[in-house]
Amino acid sequence: MTGLSAALIIVGLFLVGGIISFVKQGMGKSVIVLLGIGAAMCLTAGILRIEGLWS
Repeated sequence: MTGLSAALIIVGLFLVGGIISFVKQGMGKSVIVLLGIGAAMCLTAGILRIEGLWS
């Protein structure tokens, strides 16, 4: 696992935490969806870099 893949996974998990926080606060759905898309992209990119499928 390289540093970039670890950073992408950490950022993705940070965004997931933001989603949970925003849902509890009752924030707008558009912000939650935007964070969800960003988190999914970060986690996917980090996992693909670990597996060596995306370099």
